[in-house]
Amino acid sequence: MELTKELLDCVRDIEGFPLGNDEDIIRLSDPPHYTACPNPFIKDFIEKYGKKYDEETDDYEVEPFAADVSEGKNDPIYNAHSYHTKVPPKAIMRYILHYTKPGDIVFDGFCGTGMTGVAAAMCENPDPEFKFKVETEFKKQGKKVEWGARRAILNDLSPAATFIAYNYNTPVDPEEFEKEAKKILEEVERECGWMYETIHVDEKGRPVLDVQGNPVKGRINYTVWSDVFICPNCSREIVFWEVAVDKEKGEVLEEFKCQSCGAIVKKANLERAKVTVYDKALKEYITQAKQVPVLINYSVNGKRYEKKPDEFDLRLIRKIEDADIPYWYPTEPMMFVGEKWGDTWRAGYHFGITHVHHFYTKRNLWVLSALYDKVNISGWLKNRLKFMFSSVAVMASKMSRYGERTGNVSGTLYIPSLVKDLNLIEYTKRKLWGPKGIILPIKLLNEYLNHDIFSVVSTNSSSELTNIPSNSIDYIFTDPPFGDNLMYSELNFIWEAWLRVFTNNKTEAVINKTQKKGLYEYQELMEKCFREMYRILKPGRWMTVEFHNSKNAVWNAIQEAILRAGFVIANVRVLDKKQGTFKQVTTTSAVKKDLIISAYKPKESFEKRFSLEAGTEEGVWDFIRQHLEMLPVVVVKDGKIEIVPERQKYLLYDAMIAFHIQRGLSIPMGAAEFYRGLEERFVERDGMYFLPNQVSKYDAKRMELELEEEQISLIIDEKSAIQWLILELEKKPQTYQEIQPKFLQIKHELKHEKLPELMDILKENFLQDEEGRWYVPDPTKQSDIEKLRMKNLLKEFEGYLNTKGKLKVFRTEAIRAGFKDLWQKKDYRTIVKVAERLPETVLQEDTTLLMYYDNALSKLGD
Repeated sequence: MELTKELLDCVRDIEGFPLGNDEDIIRLSDPPHYTACPNPFIKDFIEKYGKKYDEETDDYEVEPFAADVSEGKNDPIYNAHSYHTKVPPKAIMRYILHYTKPGDIVFDGFCGTGMTGVAAAMCENPDPEFKFKVETEFKKQGKKVEWGARRAILNDLSPAATFIAYNYNTPVDPEEFEKEAKKILEEVERECGWMYETIHVDEKGRPVLDVQGNPVKGRINYTVWSDVFICPNCSREIVFWEVAVDKEKGEVLEEFKCQSCGAIVKKANLERAKVTVYDKALKEYITQAKQVPVLINYSVNGKRYEKKPDEFDLRLIRKIEDADIPYWYPTEPMMFVGEKWGDTWRAGYHFGITHVHHFYTKRNLWVLSALYDKVNISGWLKNRLKFMFSSVAVMASKMSRYGERTGNVSGTLYIPSLVKDLNLIEYTKRKLWGPKGIILPIKLLNEYLNHDIFSVVSTNSSSELTNIPSNSIDYIFTDPPFGDNLMYSELNFIWEAWLRVFTNNKTEAVINKTQKKGLYEYQELMEKCFREMYRILKPGRWMTVEFHNSKNAVWNAIQEAILRAGFVIANVRVLDKKQGTFKQVTTTSAVKKDLIISAYKPKESFEKRFSLEAGTEEGVWDFIRQHLEMLPVVVVKDGKIEIVPERQKYLLYDAMIAFHIQRGLSIPMGAAEFYRGLEERFVERDGMYFLPNQVSKYDAKRMELELEEEQISLIIDEKSAIQWLILELEKKPQTYQEIQPKFLQIKHELKHEKLPELMDILKENFLQDEEGRWYVPDPTKQSDIEKLRMKNLLKEFEGYLNTKGKLKVFRTEAIRAGFKDLWQKKDYRTIVKVAERLPETVLQEDTTLLMYYDNALSKLGD
């Protein structure tokens, strides 16, 4: 199939259509399986491999995946090409095997390097060790593994990402690839090898001569370039390498002496020395930070040596600087801006770095452009060889560090004070044939793919997936951008400059000052993406979202976006990387963790019934029945049964409220009435609720194993205090004197939180027996207690309404109760007014308050 300009015109208006010439987009693409634009061939792919959804014949029933997953990142396939974030394919395989059957179609809307596609294909032909491991794990869970490849649709906004994903998911003859790569490198070495020559010297710095009396030449492995600063005391130049590096220990000193005047200085207080040079590419003089070569590491007959650059080396560098590079290389202004080009731009170390080619020394830019030119004319293999090229293009830059920590600083475009300017020819050889080279993974991928293509790759925003039909996808696994952690369009710009097709970051879901995107814009964009994923996913099917949580506000934003899109979150687990295990998440305090969110799309029959029952008692119980169907029945860890928090009455009530609020509906019942209804309609075990057909499975396992005791380790607000007291008092009734010392041990008040006294919490939520011991009331008596508590909370909330200005200290439960009451009264304007008086961090970090606020805003907008 051919990608034509006419087809480009058909998809040009889809959000995220990349920036670039049509010719470059067509040249980079490999239709129908990969296009560097929205892929117009996806519908054909789905028609060929997909299965149409029909609820009457659909027998899909799968619980959320709740087992532990631990896969390291030393897999050769994983390491074949660097990227800012990646999930090991063998980890993703477990989710795919759990949620899908052979032949099903998997979607990843933020595919990055395409590991989801690799995982889908590897299900066909896994290595024996991994196969045994997974079958053993599944057997423990009472499940059988269905091996066989799945198909994948991979989507990303970044052309760099989709290009890498395409190469990971398209088979190539390893022998042909290796043969052509070797030929290209030999050509480049014949042409450019002289740039990495140096004179071998003895310990005294004198040239070593061969038997004919000629200087022996060595091959440079790398050259260290050092920043130059200006001493604030004497205004003389300070070469950072000369004064700030302890050569014996290999450490950079925090304080050091100016070699001219002896003043003690710190790097942070120094001004950079500057140099004005003529930029032949831009045809103008530019001013840049001054760097000088200070060390050459080279080899002679396989042995390594080091030397200070001598006149031969300096003359060679000048020769290279004065020459014209005879090949094309990218000269775009960074982010098409030039000065202060993005959130990763820093005045301290990006001075004078305004265009792509400024990230390279002239020598490596020349060799890289020669390499690119020969790859680009290598026929049908050119896009596959560009995979090799892109794998070295960033490490060949000035971002390569010299010192204790080598390599580039991940997640930034940081240029260090000591640059390790690599011999690019030798580095490319290592990248191909070294222990972590790409020849081995190409061979492995060829075996896994077995000469077939299981994935189709598209380059556009997941906020508009019009090229994918509704209800056509069997499962979604995705690892979305998380707030302001990584600026993908900036980090990928250098790669994309070489590919000549760029990210259209108008719909990039990030928090970015330069793009004028804050938390609200991020959440809005993520919601658009999840709405599209909801549309294309088959009803009753699952979406797994892996999400690294750096800030509670961002975690709440992503959770809110998922819920507002229509999904129901059934399970959230946090990956404990140290232990390689997951723990349940029941609060918003899982900061700096990898979260696994399991969410499902409700079945069509339920949605139809609910539309008729919306806002009624029957609608509540219909939702709870469906929700219980989708929750894990038994979760076993370390030989013990874990409590499934989502099956407890408090989280079931929260889920019911969220489901109604997100759909703009009133809440049909209070907590006490809901809890009483749970007791009447469902079966309770260990504080969890089950459908009648589920409880026998739980009971059978419960007879075999002990229950892991549930614990709350920190009380941060009234809600967590009540939950802790319930757990304590369900063990046995206790007096105030027995409870108080334990309560104080784990109490941790937030600055804004007006936490009631322990006695007041007890009086509002629990009952006392004749001996003065507090206990948890049964559901039939809970209604009166709840009415009294709500009356007190609303009275407190009334007080907030009668004040002006920002609320600094308040009772969060009173705000929640007030918002719920206002929602029932359809007084959305007051919800918004009060919400905007709360500290911004509180509103962003409290899922309940954020839910009411967002939905009240939507109602006012309607």
